[in-house]
Amino acid sequence: MASIPLLVPLTYITLLIGALYTFSKVYRKRTVARIAKLERWFPAHPERDTYISLLQLSPPPSEVLLKAALLRRAAADVQRIISLRDDKTALQALLQKGSIDDDLWNAFTAAEKELEAEIVEVVNEANSFREGWGQFIFASASEVVNNVKQRDMVMAIPKLRAEAEAKYGAPKAPKLKAITPAVAVHSPPEEPKPKNVSPISLNDRLTPARSPSPLATNGSSAPSSIATMTPPPSIKTELNGYSNSSAGTSPSPSVNGDVTGSPRAKSKTPGSASKARKRK
Repeated sequence: MASIPLLVPLTYITLLIGALYTFSKVYRKRTVARIAKLERWFPAHPERDTYISLLQLSPPPSEVLLKAALLRRAAADVQRIISLRDDKTALQALLQKGSIDDDLWNAFTAAEKELEAEIVEVVNEANSFREGWGQFIFASASEVVNNVKQRDMVMAIPKLRAEAEAKYGAPKAPKLKAITPAVAVHSPPEEPKPKNVSPISLNDRLTPARSPSPLATNGSSAPSSIATMTPPPSIKTELNGYSNSSAGTSPSPSVNGDVTGSPRAKSKTPGSASKARKRK
């Protein structure tokens, strides 16, 4: 059996490697050419071009102008991020169903990579103005985008109202009643009238205060007869006699006919004892 020379397998391996290299090179060129022919996912970036043109001016512009241009560039990038985030879910679902070809998905992935590079470049430019600004520039750009959306919505209200009136007719204005303001008239304050106070008699002053009845303590009002009770005539005459006497020497009488502070309250007087003996 004749032996196979060593040159044959080496030649086969060399031809195989060369064919694979040629195929991969041609395939890459064709893929790049096909992607280049495809329409870009996003149009041109005017904000980026404006910022680069400002940097290339011979008299350099002010730092405030450059920062404003960079912020506008970041706001445009935020809008593109939102657009890609909304389109990615739908494109993935359509690609799984086979509704779109790979070229469209390749264009989408190329746009994502381009946007990632743009974000990195914006962050580096922001840090060149002030260290640490790159961490907050996209937050500020998001606020700018939200304010622009709200302004556009407010500015579009008259146009939408005109379209609605042309389609459905102008709404009828409600009838409003005229309201007359009430005028408040301030009258002068009335002067307080003096009260007629009746003089208190001597008998009323000498009438002792009575303890409340059990009916009053239970919450019910006392009868009128108890409230207007007067002493008997004998006691009245005795009281009048005492009142006509000198006020400094005569003691004050009590309700029972006794003299307050006299020894009769403690023991009987000598005059009363003699009267009792004569009666016997």
